[in-house]
Amino acid sequence: QVQLVESGGGLAQAGGSLRLSCAASGRTFSRYVMGWFRQAPGKEREFVATISRSGDSTYYKDSVKGRFTISRDNTKNTVYLQMNSLKPEDTAVYHCAASNLPSSSILPVTTTENEYAYWGQGTQVTVSS
Repeated sequence: QVQLVESGGGLAQAGGSLRLSCAASGRTFSRYVMGWFRQAPGKEREFVATISRSGDSTYYKDSVKGRFTISRDNTKNTVYLQMNSLKPEDTAVYHCAASNLPSSSILPVTTTENEYAYWGQGTQVTVSS
């Protein structure tokens, strides 16, 4: 198992930046595909970004492409989400998640929520206009 703890959320102005971090427990962090999801008030949780085990493959929700960057440091058991050019519609609770995606999977990442077995508690991001 892996435990995930997010940090770095807060209040930002539109056009500003925040960097989220997600620290994972355990020695097997590099075995997991990692992802970021978010849930805005009154809405369902949605995929934001995902990164492969090695970090060389990433995929993003269309609305954050070019603004958000997901990365990971397997030596520090941490995944990051750099968020630039923030918009009020980015306001949400952001969760990181870990997936035991089979190594036989055609793609090295996944956007599918139910393929993520472990979740953090989330960190609030609020963007003011």
